[in-house]
Amino acid sequence: MRIPTRKKPEVLSPAGNLRGLKTAVDYGADAVYCGGKAFGMRSAPKNLSLEDFEEGSRYAHERGARVYVTCNVLPRNNEIEAMREYIGQLKDTGVDALIVSDIGVMMMARQVAPNLELHVSTQAGVTNYQVANAFYELGARRVVLAREMDLQAVRDIRANIPDDLDIECFVHGAMCMAFSGRCLFSNYLTGRDGNHGECAQPCRWKYSIVEEKRPGQYFPIEQTENGAYLFNSQDMNMLGHLDDLIDSGATSLKIEGRAKSAYYIAAMTNAYKTAVNEYMIQRGFEDADGNILLPFHDRVIRPSDPDYGQGTEDQVMRNADAAFAGVADEGYDRAVATSDAPEPDGMSSHTRSTRRKSNTAVEQIETDWKHAAVCPAPHVELPEWLLEETDKVAHRDYSTGFYYPEHKVTQNTDRSAYFRSWLVVGEVLSWSADEGGRVTLMSRNKIEPGQQVEFLLPGERPLAYIVPEDGLRDADGTPVPAINNPAHVFSMPCPHQVPINAAIRSRTKKPTLKAE
Repeated sequence: MRIPTRKKPEVLSPAGNLRGLKTAVDYGADAVYCGGKAFGMRSAPKNLSLEDFEEGSRYAHERGARVYVTCNVLPRNNEIEAMREYIGQLKDTGVDALIVSDIGVMMMARQVAPNLELHVSTQAGVTNYQVANAFYELGARRVVLAREMDLQAVRDIRANIPDDLDIECFVHGAMCMAFSGRCLFSNYLTGRDGNHGECAQPCRWKYSIVEEKRPGQYFPIEQTENGAYLFNSQDMNMLGHLDDLIDSGATSLKIEGRAKSAYYIAAMTNAYKTAVNEYMIQRGFEDADGNILLPFHDRVIRPSDPDYGQGTEDQVMRNADAAFAGVADEGYDRAVATSDAPEPDGMSSHTRSTRRKSNTAVEQIETDWKHAAVCPAPHVELPEWLLEETDKVAHRDYSTGFYYPEHKVTQNTDRSAYFRSWLVVGEVLSWSADEGGRVTLMSRNKIEPGQQVEFLLPGERPLAYIVPEDGLRDADGTPVPAINNPAHVFSMPCPHQVPINAAIRSRTKKPTLKAE
């Protein structure tokens, strides 16, 4: 059994192992992407065996979710036949799609596993509708856009491709400083091939300058005592802007993080799924119980629509020519950059932008190109507790990536560490109604009377709870004053029913700079 493609926005979550896959599904993921033991772009996680894919696919399908497998390396000559055999094994595990970046692998997969959907990885660098349509003709049913794309580019692609070609966009997690992740930096410095999932992340390292005649003396590049992190990009966080992205034609919302913990997967999946549900309700597609009121559709105006190109300009369109390869120099006057006023060199901002983006000669080719607009709609308002969820996992400083050229991603040059203000203190093993309600948990960090904790609940606002003064017990039922030993079984009073595997978290007494 395979689950058909969704007809509304998909929340796509990462998983580095079978537990992560099940956690993502339990917390609302519509699909999960994961790697096998070979040919994926992440080697740090344990990844999934063929048996794991079989079990994970059954688990996901029984709950209405799908499973995608990454086969997105650019294979070397000596890997071709091994990849052919591997794809042949994957096709019988029940997974739903393969994520590929190499055209040869795509053609191979069509021959070896014709029953699997083909999704084109961000590694392929899809930045325009022509290449998206070309992949569609080759059999792809989804393109994962390059992370360098702005919202206007997403709209323009959506308006010029078939409606049944999915657009997948990153919405949360780590950004890569290389173009669509195609980077030789790690390979050159360490011999660890980023294209084969072994990236050492030298873009996160600390750098200083050494002067030729002063060997051994390291000078910080920035005015800090610790040196500078030159290429250390911020993390992406689009939770508060999902309406813009979905309105612009994104059909799948991808959370980065196959090397992340089960807690991270649960928290971010739950947050983005809740946000999508809010979108569907506030846009009038569903009621509060999830009943369909109208068929879902994005708000992009296509060339075939009668009002295409007729006066629906908005802020996204006005900033379109300030995209990642465009005119937006540091300190450049945006009022000029987004107008038709001539610049000092006599060129209009559009002509100057076109020349810089294409690196062409002085002569410009005139076209009747029009950016795709969207039908205006009120901003989808998310509750404050939901927007706070992204700060309850370990993260670097956040940005909205390249989606808004006027607020695009920058680097954290002073540090590469994660910021953590909340930590997981336990995981629910069971709940019983006995004694007015009691939860049994596996401890992860200290829990003591009077401490405020939160239970992370699927599809709901987290449950805030204050640990009672009495009633803490160890696995033998012996009363204890506090839960001090990690990886031990304890229980405590809890009148609220909580699900198995729910994470219990608490605010740290002092924020730290490391991952959970």
